[in-house]
Amino acid sequence: MQKLELTVRFNTPAFLGNAEQNGQWRTPPFKALLRQWWRIAVAKDLTYDCERLRIAEGRLFGTAGDGDSRQSAIRLRLDRWDEGKLKNALWPGKDETKCTHPEVSGKGMPVGAELYLGYGPLTYNKARKQTTLKAEAAIQPNESAKLFIAWPKDETATVDALKLVHWFGSIGGRSRNGWGSLAFDHDIESTEIPDASDPLIGRIAMPLDRCLTRDWPHALGQDARGLMIWKSQQTFATWRDAMTALAKAKIGFRTDLKFTAGKNGPFESRHLLAYPVTNHNVGKFPTEARLANQLRFKVARTANGKFVAVIFHLPCALPHELAQKLGPSKPSPEKQAAIWCRVHAWLDAPASGFQRI
Repeated sequence: MQKLELTVRFNTPAFLGNAEQNGQWRTPPFKALLRQWWRIAVAKDLTYDCERLRIAEGRLFGTAGDGDSRQSAIRLRLDRWDEGKLKNALWPGKDETKCTHPEVSGKGMPVGAELYLGYGPLTYNKARKQTTLKAEAAIQPNESAKLFIAWPKDETATVDALKLVHWFGSIGGRSRNGWGSLAFDHDIESTEIPDASDPLIGRIAMPLDRCLTRDWPHALGQDARGLMIWKSQQTFATWRDAMTALAKAKIGFRTDLKFTAGKNGPFESRHLLAYPVTNHNVGKFPTEARLANQLRFKVARTANGKFVAVIFHLPCALPHELAQKLGPSKPSPEKQAAIWCRVHAWLDAPASGFQRI
């Protein structure tokens, strides 16, 4: 077995819910995160074949099924399992920055940046008149723990997967919005933002049109302008400032795609970004329909301790089961590409506050 001891540190609060939904250090979320990025690390070598990927993944991470149960060959252990120190009463809601959302209440109004990105784990406390934790605890920024990992000697992609976790990883509730952004303290890579010329990044990158031939996240997007990784034009003194930059960007590129209908309407461009959308359900979709964000957020640290907001795109097609519900009105791959190109153009504009790496 190959073994590695890492120091994992959070850059933003993490909502790792235990049985009581309170934030607690637990190994399952870390294993799930490693598993996600392992798929992307090996997908090209397995020709993006879902069946080959499923078999290889089962051999390493284990399976549970009729006649096909297998124990995990990879081992993870934390040196602590204590509850997070960021308690409900200590959430710094009074200092939350407000962002103008042009569609709230039909005329636009300020919304809390953290509440906008973290609604669910975060809620608005009317008595205190501020955003607060819905549960009793979260893991606070800069908390760290030792993570011990062991894997078979003949398995070669685990270190690559760990590098991808270091660059792009976040875990817990609303992690795709940047909550639970984590990094390994220089045990894997010296920087938290990848270099565009890094061979590993080149290996997992794929042109947008090819990404849209599959409906599962399998590659990092790439176009004529480069990799689909954007970082904030400026660095920030606090994680909260970085999250505010992400909230402003999300409001911006989403509201740039205008709706033409309200409830029970047709599938429109903004629905491709994530679903459901408040007050704009698709009439042909079932109530339980869900579409996760493809544009993912991360807060990274620089060598001098500043914070950087990062946005990256793992493009994939509208899931088959949802496309089938739409019938002839389903968006073609070309239409989906055009929608994403508009979002990318918004991020590429200087006014977005972001730039390509």
